[in-house]
Amino acid sequence: MRKSFVPKASEVTKDWYIVDAKDIILGRLCTKVATILRGKHKPMYTPHLDLGDYVIVINSDKVKFTGKKLDQKVYFHHTGWIGGDKYITLRNQMEKRSEKVIEDAIRGMLPKGPLGRKMFKKLFVYSGEEHPHQAQQPKLLKV
Repeated sequence: MRKSFVPKASEVTKDWYIVDAKDIILGRLCTKVATILRGKHKPMYTPHLDLGDYVIVINSDKVKFTGKKLDQKVYFHHTGWIGGDKYITLRNQMEKRSEKVIEDAIRGMLPKGPLGRKMFKKLFVYSGEEHPHQAQQPKLLKV
């Protein structure tokens, strides 16, 4: 009888990757990053374990969109007060805080619950070229 292989936490090596989001379509970028965060690119992938790698996304303000999404896509949140609906278009969100657009898209692609929150903590998004993770020697990831 064969036994299933389940990796231990000590056996898993977590690498660092850097992705340049300049002129890349948002959905294609986020699916690739979510796959890396989840660990599905590794042969020892296990759905209930966090085997993913760390990902740094730079130039989030230069990401591309198709169609009329900049004016038609609307983000919604509620303040918690009566009548506290808040809406913001994608164009305004990109001007205000472009990192949040990529973070929200990737968060939606990860599992919900404690495992997904743990995976999401390995994502770092920056609007410019600069990032404080040079010491980790990230590898360039082509998208």
